[in-house]
Amino acid sequence: MKLHANGLAIEITDEGPPSGPALLLIMGLGMQLVAWPQALVDDLVRRGFRVIRMDNRDIGLSQHLDALGTPNLVWAALRYNVGLKVRSAYSLADMADDAVAVLDALGIFHAHVCGASMGGMIAQRVAARHPQRVSSLTLIMTTSGARGLPQARPAVRRVLIKRPRSSAEDDVLAHLEHMWAAIGSPGFRPDPRVLRERLQATVRRSYHPNGAARQLVAIVADGDRSPLLRAITAPTLVIHGHDDPLVPVASAHDLLSKIAGAIPDIIPGMGHDLPDVLLPRIAGGIAENAARAA
Repeated sequence: MKLHANGLAIEITDEGPPSGPALLLIMGLGMQLVAWPQALVDDLVRRGFRVIRMDNRDIGLSQHLDALGTPNLVWAALRYNVGLKVRSAYSLADMADDAVAVLDALGIFHAHVCGASMGGMIAQRVAARHPQRVSSLTLIMTTSGARGLPQARPAVRRVLIKRPRSSAEDDVLAHLEHMWAAIGSPGFRPDPRVLRERLQATVRRSYHPNGAARQLVAIVADGDRSPLLRAITAPTLVIHGHDDPLVPVASAHDLLSKIAGAIPDIIPGMGHDLPDVLLPRIAGGIAENAARAA
């Protein structure tokens, strides 16, 4: 279902009882709403939540913004590394406004908010700028963006900025399989056949690397969100993989130290993905954290 939100066409799914507590799920860099596993959504619906997923701007079936141009990722990284301002086509604050506008379009004032990776960065901005709208906050495998935190391993960074050999489906799938092998959970490796089927379904739904590139520059340009974190008043749960090669676990401890009352769930063997075996634990954590808001 498409909504008009913040001046854009935003694709969403809306599942569960309309009268249940709303839960907004915000996905990460270049990832579509279907990256939230259906098994996780179904579990949350069984727990009584009205679960809303959204394709972030510039990705999936939401409005693509190709008129804004293709960024130079290497140049953006160089400017960031030497402390210079990075210009982006749009900001994570804009994407946070998209999320709030989705709630507005659905007539929802209060919502539990859960964000993964870049989605967690967006969720931080939503919770800090609109504390009255956020009943509880769950941050999964994300970071404040503070300088000085350990960064992704060099091999992982290279994978993120690399492009497939061609736009042919097999080349795109090979590229994505290589990426998931680099960032995924070392303790919970997926069945290769199942992973390929999921990636194939995702690519056939939409594949828009230029949008992902603009999102990546928006992350780099957003910088350090630490000053915002003091404004977060919602009960906050920080879920993070102890073995995350993309966003090292030090980022979770940093968030816990800066968000008042935040509680941790640091998971051994988990990397930068949502392994099937951990979905009940993640759903339970979201539900328990939401109950703290009561």
